[in-house]
Amino acid sequence: MPSPQTVTLGPELRSPKEPEEPQTPARSARRTSSGKEPSAHHEDAMRPGLGTLRRAFSRASQRALTQASKENSGLLWRSSRSLLRSFRRALDEGPATGQSQVTTVPEVPSRVMDGVSQQASTGVGPKELEPEAEGKSVADLITERQLLAAFKQLQHLETRLVAEKASHTFEQDPTAFARRAMDVCLHYDGLAAEIGAIVRETLGPDGVDAASLTELAHVVRAEEEAHPAPPADGDFLRTPRRWRQHWEEAVQRSAQERVRRAGAGGTSGAVNVAPGLAQLLAQLGGLVRHDLHKVLLEVQPAYAAAGFPAWESYLSAFHGAVAQRLQELAHDARGCEQLYLLLDWAANVFGSPDFLGAPGLTLPTKPLPPLLAPDVWARLESDYTSFLEDKITGCFDGILQLEQSRWAAAEAPDVLQGLYHAPLSIDVHMLVAEHVKAGGAISAELEATTLRICARALGLFVPRFEKAFLESEAVSEPHLGAYVNACEELRTSLLARFPGILEELEKPLVAATCSFQKHLLQGLQHDMQPLFRVVCTKSWLTQDTLRPLMDKVVAFAHHLEHVAQPRAQETLQEVHRYVVREYLAQALRPRERFRGLERVNGSQKMSLDAQAIRDTFQGLGSEAMWLDQAIPCVAEILGETYKDDIRRHLETLIQSYPDIRRDHILAILALRRLGHRRNHSLLQHAQDLLRAAAKAASLGATGDHVLFEEIEVPTSVDVLITCI
Repeated sequence: MPSPQTVTLGPELRSPKEPEEPQTPARSARRTSSGKEPSAHHEDAMRPGLGTLRRAFSRASQRALTQASKENSGLLWRSSRSLLRSFRRALDEGPATGQSQVTTVPEVPSRVMDGVSQQASTGVGPKELEPEAEGKSVADLITERQLLAAFKQLQHLETRLVAEKASHTFEQDPTAFARRAMDVCLHYDGLAAEIGAIVRETLGPDGVDAASLTELAHVVRAEEEAHPAPPADGDFLRTPRRWRQHWEEAVQRSAQERVRRAGAGGTSGAVNVAPGLAQLLAQLGGLVRHDLHKVLLEVQPAYAAAGFPAWESYLSAFHGAVAQRLQELAHDARGCEQLYLLLDWAANVFGSPDFLGAPGLTLPTKPLPPLLAPDVWARLESDYTSFLEDKITGCFDGILQLEQSRWAAAEAPDVLQGLYHAPLSIDVHMLVAEHVKAGGAISAELEATTLRICARALGLFVPRFEKAFLESEAVSEPHLGAYVNACEELRTSLLARFPGILEELEKPLVAATCSFQKHLLQGLQHDMQPLFRVVCTKSWLTQDTLRPLMDKVVAFAHHLEHVAQPRAQETLQEVHRYVVREYLAQALRPRERFRGLERVNGSQKMSLDAQAIRDTFQGLGSEAMWLDQAIPCVAEILGETYKDDIRRHLETLIQSYPDIRRDHILAILALRRLGHRRNHSLLQHAQDLLRAAAKAASLGATGDHVLFEEIEVPTSVDVLITCI
C-alpha cells in the first residue's frame, strides 16, 4: 500500500513578489525537472491525485454515497456538468482569449485567511498545513473527517490553480487545467457528501461527537467566507458552494427519514393505517420528541459554538416532515375514530406547548406554519363531521334499545333523591357532553358543529322515543313520571349549558313532557270517570260517594311526589281542575231532579263535597285556589232560601269564572226552578255581566283560567222552560 501523500495538482507557481515556500519531500519528489513541458508535468501530477481520490471515495464516502446516492450523485453531476461547460468554452476560445480575460494573479482574500485561522484551533495560512495533516491527501482528510483541514488544503489548491490560470500557464494545454479543476471540484463535492453523511448520522443510534459537528459548522462558515458571492468574471472555481443550503437539505432529508421510520414496520415509505393509527401516532410522537430532545440538548450546543442556528433548522425540518406524514395518513384514514385521532394529534399532541415533555422545553407556535394545510384540515373536519352524524344517530339508537330492554324486563324506575329516575337523561347528557368536549378540544368551529349535530339528532330522537314508549306495555305512573323528569332535566340543563345552540330542542322536549303528563292524567281519569256518575243522584244524598274519588286522587298524588317541579304542581292542579270540572258537569246535567227538601239536602251535600275537595287538594299542595268558589256558588244558588240573594251568587260566579256561558247560567237556574219573571230578570242581569266579562277578557284584564268552557251542557226541556 502506498503511504499517504499530499495531492499535488500541478507545479507551484511563484510570482516574483511571493516568498519561497517550504516544500515537503513528497511534493519535491513529484516536481518536474523542467518548466518547459507543462503538459507532461500536469498530466503526470494529476494521475496520483485522481487515484487517491478514487481510493478515498471507495473507503470513506461509500456509506454516504450509498445512503444518499440520489442527492450526492446529483450534486456531483451538477458540478461536473458546470465544469465541463466551462472547459468547452475555454477550449473553443483558445489561448488568446484566455490571455485577454485574466491579466493579474488573484490573491487569496484576507478575510478568508482570517476566518479560517480563527475557526481552527491549530489553523494556519493556506500555504502552511496543520502538523497532523501533513503528508495526508485531501481525500484521506475527508475520510478521517478532518473537514476543516481538508477544506483549507482545497482552498489553497484552488487559489494556486486560479493563479496559474491567470498567469496563462495552461495556454498550450487547457486539458491539464480541466483535469486539475475537475479534481478540485470532485474533492469539494466529496466534502459536501461527507457533510450530508454527518448530518444523517447525527440522529442515528451511534450519533456524531460534538467536535465533528462544531467542525462541520466551521467548514460551512469558512466556505461562505471564502466564496461570498459569484465572481464577476464567472470563474466556476470560486463560485459559492452553498454548503449551508446543502446542510439544511440534508437536515430535512434526515428528518423525513426519521419520521417515516415511525410505524413503518420495516417497509420503507409504507403508509399503514389499518393496524393501529393510535399506536402509529404514539410512535411518531415518541420518535420526534426523542430526536428534538437530542437536538436541543446535544446537537444545538455543538453547532452554537460556531454560531450555527441548528435548532431552528431541525425544528422546521421535523415540522415539515411530520406535516407530510400526517397528510399521507389523512389520505388513507377512514372512520370517525381515525379522523379524530389525526385532528387531535395535530392540534393537541404535536401542537401542544409541552410536547417535549420537559420544563423549559417548548415548541414555538408562531413562526411555524400550520401542521396541516388549511384545505387538508377542512377536508378532515368535513369527513369527521359526516361520520359523526351517523355515529351519534347510532348512539341514540343504542339508548332507545337499552330503554326498550328495561321495558321488556319490567324494571321499575329507581328513585334517586326523591324523584323517579330513568337512565335516559344521563345517557343523553354523557353522549352530548362527550362529543362536544371532543370537538372543542380540536377547535371552536368543530365544537359548534358537533353541538349542532347533537341537537339535530336529539330533536329527532325525542319524538321517536316518545312514540315507542307510549306504544309499549310499560306505560305506568312511575315510568311516565321518570320520563317527565328526564325531559325536564334535559331541557333545563342542556339549554343552560349550551345557550343559543340548543334552543331548537325546546319544542320537542316540551311536547314530549306534555305528552307524558297527559297520559298520566288520562290514566287517572279513566279510573275516576265511573265514580262521578253517582253525583247528584238520590243515592248520593245518603252515601259518601266522594271518598273513593279522593282516595284515588291521594294515591295518584303519591306518584307526583316523585316528579320534579314545576311539572308535579302543574299535574296536581290539572287533577284538581278535572275533579271540580267533572263534579260540576254532573251537577249541571243531573240524572234526577230535586224538589223541596231534597233540593235543600242536595245543596248541603254539595257544599260538604266542595269543602272535602278543597281540603284534600290543599293538603296535597295544590295551588289552584281559584277553583274553590265554583261548587259552593252553585250549591248556594241551589239551596238559597232568599231568592233575591241568587243575583249576588250569580255575580260572584260570573266574576270568578269569566269563561262561563249563557247555557251554563240557564242550566243552573233550571236546577232551582224559579218563576218566569225572576228567571228572566236573573238571566238578563247575567247577560250584562257576561258581556262585561268578555270585554275585560279581550283587554287581557282576566286570567287564563278555564273551567266552565270545557263543560258541555245539553239542552233539556227544563232548560227550555226556564228560558221561556
